[in-house]
Amino acid sequence: MPQRTVPVSSRLGDVRYEIRGALSRRARELEAEGRQIIRLNIGNPGLFGFSVPAHVRAAVESHLDRSEAYCHQQGLQPAREAIAEREQARGAFGAHADNVFIGNGVSELIDLTLRALLNSGEEVLLPSPDYPLWSAATVLNGGRPRYYPCPASRGHLPDPDEIEALITPRTRALVLVNPNNPTGATYPRELLQALVQVAERHRLLLLSDEIYDNILYDGAEFHPLAALAGETPCITYSGLSKMYRACGYRVGWISLSGTPSRLTEFRTALDLLSALRLCANVPTQWGIAPALDGPDTMAELVGPGGRLHATRQAMLDGVAQSEFLDVVAPQGALYAFPAVRTEQMDAFDDEDFALDLLQSESVLVVPGTGFNIRERNHFRLTLLPQADEMAEVFLRIERCLQRQAARSGRARHVA
Repeated sequence: MPQRTVPVSSRLGDVRYEIRGALSRRARELEAEGRQIIRLNIGNPGLFGFSVPAHVRAAVESHLDRSEAYCHQQGLQPAREAIAEREQARGAFGAHADNVFIGNGVSELIDLTLRALLNSGEEVLLPSPDYPLWSAATVLNGGRPRYYPCPASRGHLPDPDEIEALITPRTRALVLVNPNNPTGATYPRELLQALVQVAERHRLLLLSDEIYDNILYDGAEFHPLAALAGETPCITYSGLSKMYRACGYRVGWISLSGTPSRLTEFRTALDLLSALRLCANVPTQWGIAPALDGPDTMAELVGPGGRLHATRQAMLDGVAQSEFLDVVAPQGALYAFPAVRTEQMDAFDDEDFALDLLQSESVLVVPGTGFNIRERNHFRLTLLPQADEMAEVFLRIERCLQRQAARSGRARHVA
């Protein structure tokens, strides 16, 4: 008699995370066969030779003997005070150490905040393309994602009127990712102000993912949402993973701002959920205050002559020289989101292309549909390699696209 498999939650049927999905598993199989894969699927600085700033690492090492017990469920007091001071300096209304929660990365805190917020069937407004963890956490906590478009034709920026048209009585929150992953868009002040007005009119909670806040190129500006939101309830997400190249430390935080009385019940819910998982990783929390109060170690990387700036330029050059590609130049973050012009190809498919690129050219990217867009002609890659490696990547991408175009041309001729 065959054994029954263990059933799983039906909610997983609507959850995707292609960043570490089937293509990444296929890449591991190829690596096991001896292939060297250029992995551009994950923004993981440590794998590309970036290091945590020395003063941040030293702070963690020097406090190991004070890190062997659980800490408060919200996090270490000195760390929360440093976060609150930064938010206050940026103009966040009501920012205070008591309204800061530290987690094992921003990922955990996205899940906790949506768990605290959502009842079954309630809606969260998400950008399309999105960072897919937001969609997954919404679904896994019983909610329903509703996507507002951020197309390349608009510089990957949202339209406040389109967002407002999506709001129903069941809508609870508006999510912004700024600077944006996967597109690299940065949001102008006027746009953010308009989105705050939408949230206030409809009593929505603002959720602002700002993990890439000061990774900016060519004079782009970052505007913290909490400072513009004023008394409107807002949660700001940030951490050490990207700005401080400390992904493995798993340190993220949220700061609640806005009129305190409007956040009382929600803060109590977050406190309960934080207590249930006891606390975040203690040793690496000691790196938060030195990171926020210490020298700027990102400016030299993103400015002219810096490594990230050079790799971004190599990406832009590769697109400019391509017969098939367009891209909105990323103004921030660690990614680009090129589009394939499909006029020369019948039924181009981003997933088929990504698999072909991996198997024929040993380059791993993420299909654009993995970021919850309908168009099937985008892909995302990270800007973390050296510039010469990025140039090589685009030579391989072009070869792959030329082969696909040739096959498509033959298919049209035969038809």
